[in-house]
Amino acid sequence: MNKKVKKIIKIISIPIIIFILGNLGIYIYCFLTPKMEINKSQSYYLYDNESKLVSQTNDEWIPLDKISKNVIDATISTEDKYFYKHIGFDYIRIAKAFVTNIIKGNKSEGASTITQQYARNLFLNFDKTWERKLDEALLAVELEVHYTKDEILEGYLNTINYGGVFGIEEASKYYFGKSSKDLSLAEASLLAGIPQSPNNYSPVKNYNLSKERQKIVLKLMLNNKKITKEEYEEALNTELKIIGKKEDSNYISINYFRDSVLEELKTITEVPASTIETGGLKIYTTLDATAQKSLEDSVYSYINDDTKIETAAIMMDPNTGEVLALIGGNNYSKSQFNRATKAKRQVGSTMKPLLYYSALESGFTSSSSFTSEKTTFTFSGGKSYSPKNYNDRYAEGPLSMEAAIAYSDNIYAVKTHLFLGENNLINTAKRLGITSNLSEVPSLALGTSEISLIEMTSAYSCFASLGYKTTPHFIKKIEDSKGNILYENKEEKELLLNPSLTYILNEMLTSTYNKNFINYNYPTLISLLPQITHKYAIKSGTTDTDLLIMGYNKNVVLGVWNGYDNNTKIDSSEYSHHKNIWIDTMESYFKQKEASWYEIPNNVVGVLTEPITGALATDETQNKEMFFYLKGTEPSAESNYKDLEAVFQEENNSNT
Repeated sequence: MNKKVKKIIKIISIPIIIFILGNLGIYIYCFLTPKMEINKSQSYYLYDNESKLVSQTNDEWIPLDKISKNVIDATISTEDKYFYKHIGFDYIRIAKAFVTNIIKGNKSEGASTITQQYARNLFLNFDKTWERKLDEALLAVELEVHYTKDEILEGYLNTINYGGVFGIEEASKYYFGKSSKDLSLAEASLLAGIPQSPNNYSPVKNYNLSKERQKIVLKLMLNNKKITKEEYEEALNTELKIIGKKEDSNYISINYFRDSVLEELKTITEVPASTIETGGLKIYTTLDATAQKSLEDSVYSYINDDTKIETAAIMMDPNTGEVLALIGGNNYSKSQFNRATKAKRQVGSTMKPLLYYSALESGFTSSSSFTSEKTTFTFSGGKSYSPKNYNDRYAEGPLSMEAAIAYSDNIYAVKTHLFLGENNLINTAKRLGITSNLSEVPSLALGTSEISLIEMTSAYSCFASLGYKTTPHFIKKIEDSKGNILYENKEEKELLLNPSLTYILNEMLTSTYNKNFINYNYPTLISLLPQITHKYAIKSGTTDTDLLIMGYNKNVVLGVWNGYDNNTKIDSSEYSHHKNIWIDTMESYFKQKEASWYEIPNNVVGVLTEPITGALATDETQNKEMFFYLKGTEPSAESNYKDLEAVFQEENNSNT
C-alpha cells in the first residue's frame, strides 16, 4: 500500500472515528442520565360554573396492542419506515434535509423520526430552529436508551396531533365514531396522513386534500409491502363518512374554551407541573352553559362550513372577571388558533368609548360640542390628516358628544383626541388593562391600533361594572383526584374609574340604537332596535379588515369580532354578521337570565336636551332626549355650545 493511499485512508478514518466516538459519548451520556418519567395519563376533568362535567381531555391512553395494525403500519410507513432499525434519529434523512434546507435557505424540510417527534411533543416547542432540532435529537436518544421501540410508538400514537384532536383513540372517535382498534385500512391511512400538517390535512376542513394525502400514505404502505395492490385500490376508492364531533361534549366550540383553561392552569403557582402531570385534576371553570349555548347558537346561525370569514367572541361577567363563554374561531378542527385571546386586530370605533371617558374626566359633558364637517388637520412640518365619516355625512354644525357616539362621528373623535392630547387616550387604555402597543397618532381615536378581543372585553367590563377593574379568568377552583382543593380563585376588584362618569358614558352608549337620534344620519346600530328588549350600552367598530362590536349591561359584557386571518378586505355582504351574532346572543341569554341596568348615582341628573347639539330643550324643541350630567354641569337655557374647532398646534399639544 503506497503512501498516498495510506494518507487518504487516514484522512477518511479521522472523521469516522470522531463520529463513532461522538455517538458513543452521546449514548454513554444518555445511559447515565436518569430515566425520563412519562405520564401515560394527564387527564383533566372540566366542569362548568354549576359543577357539571363538560369535557374530559387526554383521558384515554391506549396500549399498542389495542391499536389497529392498520394504524401502526400506516404510521411507520409514512413517518419513519426505519423506526425499528435506527437509534433515535435517521442520519440519511438528516443529511437530505440539511442539503434541502441549505438550498432553500430555510428550515422547511423535516427529518424527524417518530422518536424525535415524540420527544418534541413531550418536552419541546415547535420552532424550526437548529438548536431545537439538536435538543430533539438528544432527547430522542434518551428515549431510545430508556424505552423500548413499542413503548415509544405507543406514546407517539397517544399524543400526536390529528387536526386539533390529540391521540389516536380520540381522533378515531372524533372522525369516525369508533375505537382505534376497529379502524379499517381506509380510515387508518386517512388519519396517518394528518400529523404532517394537522390544519391542512384535517378531513373536516378539507376532505379532498386529506384524500390526496391518504393516497400518498397508501402508496408508501404499498412500497413497504404492508398492503397488496388490491388493498391499495380498495382503500383509496372507499368514501369515508367523517363525523367530526366529540361524544362527550354538548358544545361545538368547547375546545377553544378548554385550551384557554389549560393555558391558565400553567400559570397557577399553587398547582405545580408535577401535580399537573399526575393527571386526574378536577378543574371547575367559569363556563356558563346558558351563555356558551346562546353564543354558539347565534354564531352558527350565521356561520357555516362554507363561510370563510372567521369569528371570535367572549362573554364576561364584569363584576367578577369570569369568562362565561368563548369562541375562538369557526371550526376548531380547521384551526386551533384562538382568535379571542391571541389575535390582535384593529378595533375601529370601539376605541371611542375609552376616548370619551377620558373626555368626561377632563371636564367634557354629554353636551360638549365640536363642529362636524369635513376637516383637514394640519400639523407643523406640513403634515396633514383628513379623516372622513362613514357615507361622508356630517352635521355641518355643532354636534354633542352623545350624538357623536350615536353616529360614530370621526371628526368629533379626532378633535377630542387632539384637544385632550394624544397620550391621554393611551394612558386611559393602559389603565384599563390594555397592554398592546398603541401608536401616539391622531388616528388612534379611530381604532387603528391592534388590540386583542380579550383586552377590549376586559376594558369594557370596567365600564360595565361602573369603574371596577377585574382580571379575566377561566378557572374558579382546582381539586386533585382525591377532592383536595389545590387552588381557589380570589376575585379582587380595584376601583379605577369614577362611577358617576362611567354611568354617564353607559347612558350615552345607548344612543347607538336610539331612534330619537335619527336626523341627518342614522345611529350606527339602529338596525338592531326591533330585536332589542333590554337596555344595553353598545358600540361597534368597522375597518376594511375587521368588524367588532362591544356591548354590555350590568350583568355581562360581550365582544364579537369578524374578519379574515389573512386580512382580506371584508365584503359589504358580511358587514352585519357581528351585529346579528351580538344581539341574538344577548337576547337569547336574557330570556333565561335576569337583565338589569344601573341606578342613577346621587350626584348625576338627567336633563331633557335637543340631542344633536346637546342644547337645553325648550317647549319648542320637537325632538327631546334625556342627557345625563354631574350635578352643576348641566347645560344652561341658552345652550352650552362652544365651537372648539381650531388648528392643532403640535408643538404645545393644544388647539388655538
